[in-house]
Amino acid sequence: MIVKSANIYELSDLKRPENAAGRLTAYVPEGPAMADSEKRRRPGVLILPGGAYAWCSPREAEPIALKFCAMGWAAFVLEYSCAPHVFPTALREAGAAMAYIRESAGEFGLDPHMVAAIGFSAGGHLCGTLGTLYDAPELADVAPPERIRPDALGLCYPVAVSRGRTHDGSFKNLTGGDEALRDRLSLEKLVRPDMMPVFLWHTRDDNAVPSRNSILVGAALEEAGVPFAMHIYAHGRHGISTADIITNPEADVPAVSGDVTGWPELMIAFFAEHGLQIHDGEVRG
Repeated sequence: MIVKSANIYELSDLKRPENAAGRLTAYVPEGPAMADSEKRRRPGVLILPGGAYAWCSPREAEPIALKFCAMGWAAFVLEYSCAPHVFPTALREAGAAMAYIRESAGEFGLDPHMVAAIGFSAGGHLCGTLGTLYDAPELADVAPPERIRPDALGLCYPVAVSRGRTHDGSFKNLTGGDEALRDRLSLEKLVRPDMMPVFLWHTRDDNAVPSRNSILVGAALEEAGVPFAMHIYAHGRHGISTADIITNPEADVPAVSGDVTGWPELMIAFFAEHGLQIHDGEVRG
């Protein structure tokens, strides 16, 4: 496996804000198991960990990348800038990361038309804004919209709804207390008919980020006619990541519904239904 890490500000023309993060780490399968590497084209996924826009959780970073790599994908984890940095710093970093992944498709054996983005908790919100605001003025100098726009989204117990039962701290960290900006960045309001396919999952027991966040986004996707799949599992606390001992201490492996641990396979199957899958030969335009 190729593991390569660099700062997104060194990989792009973006001016780096003081103390900004923006570290992107690539995990790319290689070797005989990948068949004829000269002909193989694989999908890629940008992974955006959670952490309430205060930090980036390592439990939702490399372990998720390795899950996707095990199924033949190339994975890219972005450690994006959090508070005191506010919107649109993290979004600009995510946009630059998407553009870099596509520009480097040849190096990593990717099909540049098969690059998804997935996010967890607050990273799910960032992922959602990436999939809806890719052509917003805040990203105009980052890259053309078609290089930023993900080909599919995966929202994992996302912080999505800015009002009511949601995660208040995430929106305060993201907006710096700007109430008008908070209203603007509520994901269910940003859903648009021309969106890419979306896979959502949440747990009913999530007390930190209630499942209504996913449910309201799902309802907005349905109203807009966007292809989506949504799984609301009965049991599992917030932030469970892979929901097993890989990402949880032995004494704290969460009690979850029996099928929660299968979410990566379900997500990848959904992406494949919409054209994101390993193939041999030319890039598919």
